[in-house]
Amino acid sequence: MTYTGYLVIGVLAEYLGTGRFMAGLLLGVLFARFPKVSQGKLRVVGLLPKPVRRPLIVGLLGLCLLHFLSRGDYVPAAFTGFATAFLLTYPWLRRKVFDRVVSSVFPFAGRQAPKSTGDDMVIDGEFRERKD
Repeated sequence: MTYTGYLVIGVLAEYLGTGRFMAGLLLGVLFARFPKVSQGKLRVVGLLPKPVRRPLIVGLLGLCLLHFLSRGDYVPAAFTGFATAFLLTYPWLRRKVFDRVVSSVFPFAGRQAPKSTGDDMVIDGEFRERKD
């Protein structure tokens, strides 16, 4: 992932016509998030809203992937492609691993499958005896 960041900064610097340092600073300012206390709650604020960050990163990685493929550099393209695939599958992978860990620690934990009813005409009820 670090090498992929290095590649992205290099491609961005090449397209902007600046050095790697300035391109890195630009990306750092664009993606920086700072803590802010508002109404007694700690919040994190940044220049980009949360729904925009992931698509922008995927777009940058896609640009780099196309750049390397067009130049015939297959090793950097493979690193960039792996990082793009990891970024796209990370939420699903994190959810699966978390559910697996939780289910191994606590029985019957994690996401439960919804109960499917076989017949809509059957009324399912639970009865308990009360001790007097």
